[in-house]
Amino acid sequence: MRSYQAKPLEIERQWVLVDAKGKTVGRLATKVASILRGKHKPTFTPNVDTGDHVVIINSREIQFTRDKFRTKIYYHHTGYPGGIKAITAEHLHAKKPTEVLSKAIRGMLPKCTLGKQMAKKLKIYPGAEHLHQAQSPTPLSL
Repeated sequence: MRSYQAKPLEIERQWVLVDAKGKTVGRLATKVASILRGKHKPTFTPNVDTGDHVVIINSREIQFTRDKFRTKIYYHHTGYPGGIKAITAEHLHAKKPTEVLSKAIRGMLPKCTLGKQMAKKLKIYPGAEHLHQAQSPTPLSL
């Protein structure tokens, strides 16, 4: 039995529309990360980007379980001594409604150039309007 290796010219990409209204962040992020990687396709190859494009709308209305919205903390370092910065999920969501979901999904993708390539196929919008009607994305119910 020979193993299948996906070739870049054979990959068929589709556009998927996901409505995040009322969805839990982690559960939505796992499904979207799987679609971005291409694990839902029979032609999945771990070292080739076989995933689809994903458009997420209504990211302003996502939810966390329990009280994680107030207690979850995101850290980053400026590079200077003593330059660690912290922000809660509630404050980050108020400033940038797409960033909480983006961080959750990007954290589930590979940490290499392949993961960056997959992350470029993710488009997140805070409201119901998006700029990708021309691609006619198929709605996905999760």
